[in-house]
Amino acid sequence: MGFNDLLESIGGVGYFHILHNILILIPVCIVSFHSYLQNFTAAIPNHHCHVPVDTKQICDANLTAKELLQVYIPMNKEGKPKECHQFKVAQCHIINTTVSNVTDLATKPCTDGWTYNQSQFVSTIISEWDLVCSQQALKQVAQSIYMAGVLVGSAFFGWLSDRFGRRRVLMWTHLQVAVAGTLVALLPTFSSYCVFRFISGMGTSGIFIISLSLILEWIPMRGRTLAGNCYGYFASSGQMILAGLAYYLRNWRWLQFAACVPFFLFFLYSWLLVESARWLILKGKLDHALRNLKIAAWVNGKKEEGEKITIEMLKENIPMNSSKVSSYSFLDLFRTPGMRRISCCLMLVCFSTHFAFFALALDLTTFGFSIFLVQLIFGAIDIPGKLICTLTMDLFGRQKTQAVSLILSGLLIIGGIFVPQGMMALHTALATLAKCCLSGAMACVLQFSGELYPTEVRQRGLGLSFMTAYLGSVLAPVVYLLGDIVSFLPYLIYGVASIVAGVAACFLLETNQALLPDTIEEVESRFNPTWIPH
Repeated sequence: MGFNDLLESIGGVGYFHILHNILILIPVCIVSFHSYLQNFTAAIPNHHCHVPVDTKQICDANLTAKELLQVYIPMNKEGKPKECHQFKVAQCHIINTTVSNVTDLATKPCTDGWTYNQSQFVSTIISEWDLVCSQQALKQVAQSIYMAGVLVGSAFFGWLSDRFGRRRVLMWTHLQVAVAGTLVALLPTFSSYCVFRFISGMGTSGIFIISLSLILEWIPMRGRTLAGNCYGYFASSGQMILAGLAYYLRNWRWLQFAACVPFFLFFLYSWLLVESARWLILKGKLDHALRNLKIAAWVNGKKEEGEKITIEMLKENIPMNSSKVSSYSFLDLFRTPGMRRISCCLMLVCFSTHFAFFALALDLTTFGFSIFLVQLIFGAIDIPGKLICTLTMDLFGRQKTQAVSLILSGLLIIGGIFVPQGMMALHTALATLAKCCLSGAMACVLQFSGELYPTEVRQRGLGLSFMTAYLGSVLAPVVYLLGDIVSFLPYLIYGVASIVAGVAACFLLETNQALLPDTIEEVESRFNPTWIPH
């Protein structure tokens, strides 16, 4: 009896799997806040140099707020106060003078700080620490530091959970996000903000990759597609919930606190989670694995079937390799031909998918809508793509779904280059369709990665996939800056990258209706030397 047959015998996709997955996925929903949190906590409000309190005495007049700005702050071409400069001296004589008559007056950088418009946000890290003008780059530095934490965490926690187990390390990441994120909200300096955002980023990536493995390793083959895509639906739902939460919490510290404090609860109830029986068997902990399978059977109402499972049955259906499991490293993802093909192709697919996805996310900010509405749309348009992906992965397979969604998104992105500037509706439609395809591609690659890598190195493999994916999301805004040189160049790069990744997906083995591999030897045995993309 194979391990998949064991899972089916104790209830298949029963109450245990549903309850267990819900407990795992609720934190995934909330942790998805963190990648987009700085859209709100680091929003840049309208601002201008602070007007000294003695301006009224200098002008010897009872000036209105508008007149105060006029005599002390130069205006830009749109007739709004300049953000980073003030007149060297108060220009009382130019009250009600047109802008064109005062453009030659001497100015200097702001000397008394800034005044911020609080109509949209009561407080952000920008207004609290004056990260504007010459300090504006620190906003991107803070986000890059967070993403660096995500990169480090995806490698570190992937290795850690392969060595010490999924459940134990997942519990730790819940606590790490709770503590580090709360400290971000409480500590008073920008440097402490960056340090604990880095630590929080490590924890968030750990939650993402370990949760996916724990879900897939407990689900029988017939339920894997739905379970894997529920993971994506919960993440997208979190993005939409963030829009509403940010709308009501306009102070960045309260928003940061609200995004992190639930993880204290998640840490407490994560003691109820059940360790992966697959991982336990590979580690040689057969008694523990047997106990967990019986718990699953009892919750599913299959107690008698659970009692029939013996340690001898576990020894028969999964190769024992307990002395070697803990010795695997990232090099084993490339050491053999089959693993090398899987790792290289998945790295390209993950990188390009997130590279193009986050590039289109940047484009959403140019639509002129409310930032809260943009965030809501950003999450909502993911749902159709993932729903279509769920259906096509079972109907046509993972490989074809991955390839077609990436190639189609690339063609749509490149097609947008040829749309005339005046046809914004068509441009928006093409961008929305491309992002919908990329949402499906993201859901597919999550499922595909978990099914291609064997149990003994699955966390390391997922860690590698997440690392390259996050690298793509980091580089997307950098390439976007190339638009200042040639306007269509960034979109050409994004489109070509998606198409190339789609071709690479053709070289991955189909996993639809296939059993999860447990060892590297199993993976290698599935590769035929004469195999070609099909």
